[in-house]
Amino acid sequence: MPNSFNLTILISGSGTTLKNLIDARAAGRFEADIVQVISSNPNVAGNEFALQHGIPLTVLSRNSFASADSYSEAIFDVCRIAETDLVVMAGFLKRVIIPQVYENRVINIHPSLIPAFSGKGFYGRRVHAAVLEYGCKVTGCTVHFVDNQYDHGPIIVQVPVCIESDDTVEVLQQRVFQTECRVYPGVIDQLVKKRISVRNRTVIVNRLD
Repeated sequence: MPNSFNLTILISGSGTTLKNLIDARAAGRFEADIVQVISSNPNVAGNEFALQHGIPLTVLSRNSFASADSYSEAIFDVCRIAETDLVVMAGFLKRVIIPQVYENRVINIHPSLIPAFSGKGFYGRRVHAAVLEYGCKVTGCTVHFVDNQYDHGPIIVQVPVCIESDDTVEVLQQRVFQTECRVYPGVIDQLVKKRISVRNRTVIVNRLD
């Protein structure tokens, strides 16, 4: 394992997943340094978490760029300068184009069992509302590698969460998020330890603690 492993975290909103990862790192749940946060919005609470913990913050608004290609290039330029080993999406809502050098080095967590309730427009509270409206008995979260489509890349792990008959959107959202808080740091830990590999669309996890 290398002496250091650098993470860049991408956010668009409240930063709850960012805070979870900062706390998980402090608790020793993975051995990697959060060296950069990139935010798509200058006015979100998540930016404050980065500043409070002394993590360099770069704000890149999508509407400042002419195309998804130029926006993505700006994001990954920051990642390269920060010597990023792994890009971690944490509630990042903008589509990016993944350069070849970062193929299978960008991950995302989604609050459903992909491919159900995923894709453009499915994020946050909207996902859980759709799950309950459909009458599902189980939902969950999915960690996957990111490709050039929304919620489409190879799946690393999926963890189910049972739905109770009296669940509200808010209650279900919180239960799924509690699962995410456990799962996401665990996946990062396994990636740092090089225990995860990809064969076509099949992800091989040698061990997931």
